[in-house]
Amino acid sequence: MAINLLLRLIIAHLLTDFVFQPLSWIKDRKEKQIRSVKLIWHVIVTALFAYAFSGLYACWWLPLVILISHYLIDLAKSYLPDKLAWFIADQFMHLLVIFIIWLSIDKQWAAITTELSAVVENTHFWILALGYILVTWPLGILIGLATAKWRNDLETSKEVKDGLENAGKWIGICERILILTFVLTNQYIAIGFLITAKSILRFGDKDKKAEKKTEYILVGTLLSFAASALLGIIISYTITP
Repeated sequence: MAINLLLRLIIAHLLTDFVFQPLSWIKDRKEKQIRSVKLIWHVIVTALFAYAFSGLYACWWLPLVILISHYLIDLAKSYLPDKLAWFIADQFMHLLVIFIIWLSIDKQWAAITTELSAVVENTHFWILALGYILVTWPLGILIGLATAKWRNDLETSKEVKDGLENAGKWIGICERILILTFVLTNQYIAIGFLITAKSILRFGDKDKKAEKKTEYILVGTLLSFAASALLGIIISYTITP
């Protein structure tokens, strides 16, 4: 599939939405919303960049679609709180518009349908998807249940100090995803670096952690690493011909 045009449109979007959009424009949009003149300037610049990068100067509707869609999406975002979920939704909508424009111009609808059908029918894809889903919340819950006794003991003895809310959960999810990825790509050395890095961060500050809590964290970490690595090995044997 020819993706040259798609890449150019995405680069134009990233430049205008992140590199060349001043913070003052973003602030003006959040404060004035539909009355923001800077928002209008932003969408005009975005449309012009997309038009210039496309190289399709006879395609008059391309910058028009970018301008209108970008304005509506950013206007809607200006009424929403600054949260990660809304940021992801905003960027997803922008990229979706670009993707549809590319499909329409390059007449790639049939090709993308064929590609999607191939993915849906690919057993290896679903095995990998299952593996990555398992190492996130399900495996995290399992490890939490396995270490509940020690966690309750720490809470009873008041050795658990206040920390960032849900930080441990997200750290565990990220590390398990990394471990699974490293195993599937045969990057076992990277696993060693990850273990070393986490050991330094977790246990380097002696004043911050009591011995009992350190042991609890070590048990949870080793369970997380071992389960992710084992799952990665099982998947590798499953999908390897």
